[in-house]
Amino acid sequence: MVNSVKLRDFQIGEDKLTILAGPCAIESKDILFKTAEYLKQLTTELDINFIFKSSYDKANRSSINSYRGLGMEKGLELLAEVKKEFNVPIVTDIHNPNEAELAAEVADIIQIPAFLCRQTDLLVAAAKTNKIINIKKGQFLAPSQMKSIANKVKESGNNQITITDRGVTFGYNNLVSDMRAIPIIQEMGYPVIFDATHSVQLPGGCGESSSGERKFVPVLAKSAVAAGADGLFFEVHPNPDCALCDGPNMINFEQARNIFKVCNDIFNLIRNN
Repeated sequence: MVNSVKLRDFQIGEDKLTILAGPCAIESKDILFKTAEYLKQLTTELDINFIFKSSYDKANRSSINSYRGLGMEKGLELLAEVKKEFNVPIVTDIHNPNEAELAAEVADIIQIPAFLCRQTDLLVAAAKTNKIINIKKGQFLAPSQMKSIANKVKESGNNQITITDRGVTFGYNNLVSDMRAIPIIQEMGYPVIFDATHSVQLPGGCGESSSGERKFVPVLAKSAVAAGADGLFFEVHPNPDCALCDGPNMINFEQARNIFKVCNDIFNLIRNN
């Protein structure tokens, strides 16, 4: 049985679809605000639980020359402005234990990146903020291995846990999504979010940067909801082809509208019948 997690006036894991969405990394105030405004309007119209996502720093880029974001101080300042202006909860990721407390001053959900999901000190520091902790399943892990990882958070005194699946490594420069992961993780008692944009990533596919197959985002998102996912994660940008980070697998506003609507219809059909 999935134990839902309360955030503000809604529950992640109950009878309404939850979507975490926003630009991969913070590029500018204009892009951040434009995306937040559009997504807030869209999810309100569709009656979807919405959490705004963006990263102040992307520390796991393929190259030292890759764009990482605006940094923690400026990034959190802008996320705080988004939170106030649009009255939306915020999720952002941390990479070091000493970031947890500062990020928690703004974020409603602290996200643990997939590559760092086994880092005990990071998980414990995040847990101690008493915020919701969204752990992204590493591409190198079986779904069953998430139980011991989630236990690190639980045994640190925090039961507010969601787990995000983002596919598993399949050979070189490729990921595949096994939808069995969703019920396997839910059997542990945690709401499952499916990351529909990172799951189409081709890690290192361009040599010094990752590539992606954006065209497969809709089919994976729909499949995940049909398999029982409690929520979806999307990276959304006004113009993904010009984005400074993760452009090939991000979706634009029009694509977000189409995908969100269909996925919400599927979710409501499954949960309410």
